[in-house]
Amino acid sequence: MLNVGDKAPDFTAETTQGSIATADLRGKKLLLFFYPKNETSG
Repeated sequence: MLNVGDKAPDFTAETTQGSIATADLRGKKLLLFFYPKNETSG
């Protein structure tokens, strides 16, 4: 589990606008937000 201020582990994720990798964001602030779409009405 990560805590506030921890460095994000290396990973690649698919977004609605293509792939993004944490390696591309080194040195920048990162906020990761997601929700399980299959558990919502949206």
